[in-house]
Amino acid sequence: MQEKTEAAERASAPPPLAGFTVGVTAARRAEELGALLERRGAEVMHAPALRIVPLPDDTELLSATKELIGSGPDVVVATTAIGFRGWIEAADGWGLGDALLERLRGVELLARGPKVKGAIRAAGLTEEWSPASESMAEVLDRLLEQGVAGRRIALQLHGEPLPGFIEALRAGGAEVVGVPVYRWMPPEDIGPLDRLLDATVHRSLDAVTFTSAPAAASLLDRARERGLLTELVEALRHDVLPACVGPVTALPLQAHDIPTEQPERFRLGPLVQLVCAELPGRVRPLVVGGRQVEIRGHAVLVDGELRSVPPAGMALLRALARRPGWVVSRADLLRALPGAGRDEHAVETAMARLRTALGAPKLIQTVVKRGYRLALDPAADTKYGDA
Repeated sequence: MQEKTEAAERASAPPPLAGFTVGVTAARRAEELGALLERRGAEVMHAPALRIVPLPDDTELLSATKELIGSGPDVVVATTAIGFRGWIEAADGWGLGDALLERLRGVELLARGPKVKGAIRAAGLTEEWSPASESMAEVLDRLLEQGVAGRRIALQLHGEPLPGFIEALRAGGAEVVGVPVYRWMPPEDIGPLDRLLDATVHRSLDAVTFTSAPAAASLLDRARERGLLTELVEALRHDVLPACVGPVTALPLQAHDIPTEQPERFRLGPLVQLVCAELPGRVRPLVVGGRQVEIRGHAVLVDGELRSVPPAGMALLRALARRPGWVVSRADLLRALPGAGRDEHAVETAMARLRTALGAPKLIQTVVKRGYRLALDPAADTKYGDA
């Protein structure tokens, strides 16, 4: 019976990201990432921080492809499945597909991970080796252990920095040829990115996800252009969760001393699981007026029921929750209201709407001639009182 009750409670519980808003900066697979977040209850703000130059239009890739066909490498390192497939498709479009495949059949082909292996085999090729860790550091270790002096190594670039990788190979005596399978450019429509930047600075977002280092760098660059870099860095350091798919993606943020969270496996699914674990864990549950209350990004959980709250109400509630149980004056609450001006009547109006939205008016007490307070249960936290 107890197991059935617990199962029913789990079934009725809100999804883990209910009440939170998450920003998505990805250009590629953005819909997939957004759908995963929405499925877990999040509101999603999508703002591609960059765009990908179509491969057939990339003259740098055409030049590198012709060079490798004419003078074959000893080793080819394939780093991403989409990049490898795109390279082969682009070569086909230029009439060079058969020549490129023939050249690749005669070299040592290394694949960074299982998805890249699948792309290689779909092209009728076979990889020589792939690291279990899917780490470029392990690929580098293998190459250096084998010795790279005098060897020609073609490296499929994928738009993200590979710190020390090319330098280490060249220091070991290798000739390194970069294969730029796609290039990142600023988005054609900068409006969504500006809106995401503003939302981050104003703490309207609870988390921002990054799936590539260029996307993180692009957001920082745009903030710098608009004179908002300091505000963005402060928001990401203290209030808005920066969730990165892996350590390479996090590098531009870490260069600004922004701490990031990363999943153990560098995939979209684990990234979403990370956000699901982190955001609810940042909320301090309160026992108010005999109710269990969690103040989330744009909504409030009251005894496990999600209650939507207008922005003005959320501003008041956050001001009250900074010192639970203590009286907050109308003047202080007025300062917390966005664009409220000087009329304290705005506080009373927003407070009435907040109480209605919460569905439990007694959660917030009016203290005559002084202000308002959360009706914090003394048994839950005895250090707060009616000061």
